[in-house]
Amino acid sequence: MATVPAEIHGQRYLSLATFRKSGVAVYTPIWFAEDNHKLYFMTSSKLGKYKRIRNQPQVKIAPCTMRGKITGPEFPATVRILPTEEFVRVRRLINAKYWLARVPFLWRNTDAYLEITPA
Repeated sequence: MATVPAEIHGQRYLSLATFRKSGVAVYTPIWFAEDNHKLYFMTSSKLGKYKRIRNQPQVKIAPCTMRGKITGPEFPATVRILPTEEFVRVRRLINAKYWLARVPFLWRNTDAYLEITPA
């Protein structure tokens, strides 16, 4: 079973590289929570990163700064779009890590929760 790489474990931000149909990587810094050897994050289903993941679930992850500057090695991973029954559990994990995630009006467009499995 793959586990969360030590370089990512305990970090505040994660660089998520999703891939366009042309193969070009698009890097996005995200908030994430860890649970049971997997990583979780939330987003809007209207955003490009969600659409790219839907088309190509293979991604790369790396520790990064708040602005997205990668600070460690990249790791291959796979993303799975979660069913609605898992939303509450993942939301609790993210809220426990980031106090700003608890401010409802900031996240009113968040309607998708995703699971990252490191390769």
